[in-house]
Amino acid sequence: PFRQVVLISGGGWLTPLQLTWRPAMVLMPAALAILAAVGYYFTALQAAVRVLETAAILMAVLALGGVTRRWLLVNRRRLAREQAKQRRAQLAAAAEADASAAPPAVELAEEAIDLAAISEQTQKLVRTFLGITTMIGLVLIWGEILPALAYPAAQLLPGAKELTWGDLIAFLLVLAVTYISVRDIPALLELVVLQHLPLDSGSRYAVTSLCRYVLTAIGMIAAFNCVGGDWSKIQWLVAAMSVGLGFGLQEIFANFVSGIILLFERPIRVGDIVTLGDKTGVVNRIRMRATTIVDWDRKEYIVPNKDLVTERLLNWTLTDQMNRIEIILSVSHGADTERACTLLLEAAAEQPHLLPEPQPSAAFEGFTDSGLKLALRCFLPTLEHRGATIHQLYTTIDRKFRAAGIEVAAPPREMRVRVTRDGTHPAFTSQGRPQKLEKHSAA
Repeated sequence: PFRQVVLISGGGWLTPLQLTWRPAMVLMPAALAILAAVGYYFTALQAAVRVLETAAILMAVLALGGVTRRWLLVNRRRLAREQAKQRRAQLAAAAEADASAAPPAVELAEEAIDLAAISEQTQKLVRTFLGITTMIGLVLIWGEILPALAYPAAQLLPGAKELTWGDLIAFLLVLAVTYISVRDIPALLELVVLQHLPLDSGSRYAVTSLCRYVLTAIGMIAAFNCVGGDWSKIQWLVAAMSVGLGFGLQEIFANFVSGIILLFERPIRVGDIVTLGDKTGVVNRIRMRATTIVDWDRKEYIVPNKDLVTERLLNWTLTDQMNRIEIILSVSHGADTERACTLLLEAAAEQPHLLPEPQPSAAFEGFTDSGLKLALRCFLPTLEHRGATIHQLYTTIDRKFRAAGIEVAAPPREMRVRVTRDGTHPAFTSQGRPQKLEKHSAA
């Protein structure tokens, strides 16, 4: 039965070691019988009981590991099918849409989940916890009859009055478990829990980040408790360190607290398009100290979390991704403004990505020095096709105005000419910069 369980569960590290444990299982009953025959009956009895308990633990761990891996495999296949359906739907929608001459300005598609990486992290986490469970079970079973296993728990550390080697081992073990949990549990949450909830990528990122912080805090508290770090003993040290760090690293603490506020209040989320100062881009990561924004040149802009909380921020996609396109232009004096507005609306009607509601509007907004000011306003459901739509609008408007004989007015330019005594004069534009120098003969 044990061999069948190993084969069914995949075996893991037991499969390459089968040349060791299979002969041991065959020889163990004979060894116990020999011990009982030579007079060590009680020792043989205790060893037999613990061997059976060890085999039971190994079978339970292997069975649990096999069931867990099977469950994770089923979830991974289900998510893979869903992603395949989404990709086919996106390809079909792209095939039906008209091809654009310009590429889209931004890509707001939901970030695809890396199932292979998540599955690998989850399997590492499962293997680690199963291994730790097995080790703890073996120590509990064999600790009473093998003094070597109980030795660390009784020996004091050099120079310590209360701490033992067992406390140190427990401290290191808790730190290792905390590190593994913080590294891999978010992948398990993503695969098992978060995919079943109606959450976008930003919400999932916030949940996993908060879980990391909580697990880190719990692990640190548990580790210090293993070495006798009672709160009554270290509260004054913590208070002094808090004051010192608060003054010395106040910016770091301010950024950390601001990061927590960003994850809870969520004025920005991973995947949002934001404008901070003169920088516009997509929020890529929200870390403990800073947030990473990727601009349209694919450059990463590192912003301290404090700036995102205290300064003014434009979030294009916080509650609604619908946005407006406004095109302002001037036509020459004497042009037919009603005909021009009609052509603007026709150009907007030819764009497949514009929303029918609110309807596009064109208006004659006044007289300027250069001509007659016109405005076209229309709406897009998302920012995905904004750049391509603006390009198509300008191209279509230019083509229709040329066909109708409507001239787009150019802004007036002021030129001043100053004649010097030597007969040369630089030509100045309205900005006051010389264009070229020419020499004229005196009349």
